[in-house]
Amino acid sequence: QVQLVESGGGLVQAGGSLRLSCAASGRTFSRYAMGWFRQAPGKEREFVAAISWSGGSTYYAHSVKGRFTISRANAKNTVYLQMNSLKPEDTAVYYCAAEFGSTWYLDPMEYDYWGQGTQVTVSS
Repeated sequence: QVQLVESGGGLVQAGGSLRLSCAASGRTFSRYAMGWFRQAPGKEREFVAAISWSGGSTYYAHSVKGRFTISRANAKNTVYLQMNSLKPEDTAVYYCAAEFGSTWYLDPMEYDYWGQGTQVTVSS
């Protein structure tokens, strides 16, 4: 069982930066692949970024590649999402998710554990 708590969201102007954190409970965090997803009002939840359990493999949605960076600190049971050059279209609730195993997935249905989400609002 893993419990996830996101933090770091807020209001930022276009072009600004935010760093989201996702703190996980449990002693087996290093055995979970992690993903970040987001959901804007009236839209489906969409994949943002994912990282393997070791941190050696990452993958990004085309819309955020080159602007966002996912990383993890297994000793701290935490995964991060550094978001730079933010755009108004990045506005959404951001969720972290965990799936046991080494491989990350793009499909949210593959993840068993979810946080409660943190709001990110980018003003123009």
